[in-house]
Amino acid sequence: MLQEVARIFLTFGIIGFGGPAAHVALMREELVRRRRWVTDEQFIDLLGATNLIPGPNSTEMAMHLGHVRAGMAGLVVGGACFIAPAMVIVMALAAVYVAVGTRPEVAALLYGVKPVIIAVVAQALWALMRTAVKNVTLGIGAVVLFALSLAGVNEIALLVIGGVALAAIAARPRSRAAAAGLAMLMAPATALAGPAGFSVAGMGAIFLKIGSVLYGSGYVLLAFLRADFVERLGWLSDRQLLDAIAIGQVTPGPVLTTATFIGYVLGGPWAAVVATVAIFLPGFVFVALSGPLIPRLRGWRWTAALMDGVNVASLSLMAAVSVQLGRAALFDDPMRLFQSPLAVLVAIALTLVAGALLLKTRVNSVWLVAGGAGVGGAAYLLLHA
Repeated sequence: MLQEVARIFLTFGIIGFGGPAAHVALMREELVRRRRWVTDEQFIDLLGATNLIPGPNSTEMAMHLGHVRAGMAGLVVGGACFIAPAMVIVMALAAVYVAVGTRPEVAALLYGVKPVIIAVVAQALWALMRTAVKNVTLGIGAVVLFALSLAGVNEIALLVIGGVALAAIAARPRSRAAAAGLAMLMAPATALAGPAGFSVAGMGAIFLKIGSVLYGSGYVLLAFLRADFVERLGWLSDRQLLDAIAIGQVTPGPVLTTATFIGYVLGGPWAAVVATVAIFLPGFVFVALSGPLIPRLRGWRWTAALMDGVNVASLSLMAAVSVQLGRAALFDDPMRLFQSPLAVLVAIALTLVAGALLLKTRVNSVWLVAGGAGVGGAAYLLLHA
């Protein structure tokens, strides 16, 4: 059974393009419909369980399904085999990026890719927000948290305080908890330590923290990466962060292997391995500890409200960071590369076209990214013809 788990999830890790929704669809088709490891009802319960703990949902589904098939060893093997192919591919691409990423030809290709990535993130955010914002209270909370994030309030504080505050308001709307919750929502947050020299251990600790609090979607990773690596520590630029997200998007498997890319760029192969292990390790622990308990939590009013609040808070952080990265992708980078307002207009058009296709069709985002790279390459050739 363990070999079967390894073989199937290695395959998913190699062919799993398209993000978490595509991964879940692959798992359902193969393991529910064809192999009948679980029923549809059990599959939905497991999927619901992944939404109640931090970490990447599709990777945690691989762990849950591996556990169903082969016990605790299956949990570890299923998760590791799903992650491993993406880690290897991303490390190879990171090595190429480090070697040639500053060349103008590569920068031009990425100029076309980044607006598409902004569209992909915006489409995911729109779909997730429509599900997460279940009432007016959560909607107002999302707007307040979005504004506080843009103002620079610490992202961990917003996630925890915002989640608890919204839960208090939702669970006891006419009690003192509502007033307390609003006060907590507006409470100032203390920033973590400022810029420091790079170390593999320090980077690993940051990714371990991120893996422990990452709710909502793999794309929420953007908020934590920018807050820590760009703003707080200055180890990456916005341009490098967008490049990392682009690589994570065009490779199969979990989006969180963006951490692999960042680790390699900052410290080489060993740092890439440390980053990967650190960001995924909490998911293994949470799945192992919570499997029997989590399905019951949605039945408890307070814990259900807490999860709703945390989900909205995480998506608000994602929205704020998307605005900041969008400015870099659509305005700063095009002007830096081409010194022409026309380049800005082309980048905006790419985002709008990609967004429309994502909303109106079922096109795989990988093809959109490839198209964006083609536009960037064509722009470079025209400029140097």
